Amino acid sequence: MDMQLELLEASKSDLIARARTHPFLVRCRRGEVKLEELKLFLVQQGFYSTYFTRYLCAMMANLPGNDEVLALADNLFEELGLEPDSPQPHHLIYREMLQHFGLNLAGAEPLAGTRHLIERMFHHCRALSPSAGLGALCLGAEALVPDLYTDLVAGFRSCGIEDRAIEFFLLHIECDDGHAETIRDIMVDIASADSKQIDIMLDAGRDIVEARMHFFDSIEAAHRDRQRNGAELQEHMTGAIPA
Repeated sequence: MDMQLELLEASKSDLIARARTHPFLVRCRRGEVKLEELKLFLVQQGFYSTYFTRYLCAMMANLPGNDEVLALADNLFEELGLEPDSPQPHHLIYREMLQHFGLNLAGAEPLAGTRHLIERMFHHCRALSPSAGLGALCLGAEALVPDLYTDLVAGFRSCGIEDRAIEFFLLHIECDDGHAETIRDIMVDIASADSKQIDIMLDAGRDIVEARMHFFDSIEAAHRDRQRNGAELQEHMTGAIPA
């Protein structure tokens, strides 16, 4: 059991480091990201996170026993705001954050990288082997959240955004470590009983991290396109003014 735990923890650290090399997060940490790009991220992350409870439910359906289901039910209840001390449902907190920035998912379209990330997460969570869904949700999502959201918070703060406007991220920096540990403990038990399962877990985690890198790529590309289109429009308008 100790060997499986050490391997999972080492892999988690590697995947966190891998994700944080993306230029988008690097620019967030350095305070070089623009608010318009962060707004673009908020909408695309909104599309992905809208499905989070469904990712979790799909994966829970394939768990080996009720003990594992009950362990993850606490995570689900917290997401839905059903825990006694939990705030309102997380999706409502996210919606309020979008509204603060004048954003709405209605009328927007998910980018190619966003669609790919959603598809890959569902692919693993729906797999008959629970190891795939566990690896995807833990190593590819929950375990990364505190570090990735810390980088994002740094980006928002560098743009002059107050913490009350990004409560969703601050909340998840605090709570998702516990969520990741709950999933990790189930992974350790499964891998201890069948050592072949560890490779399935690690492969799923790596796949989701790579999909997340493509997700960030799409955001950067869309932001560049908007800047280029805006510059071309400005140039056209300037050129149309009579001398």
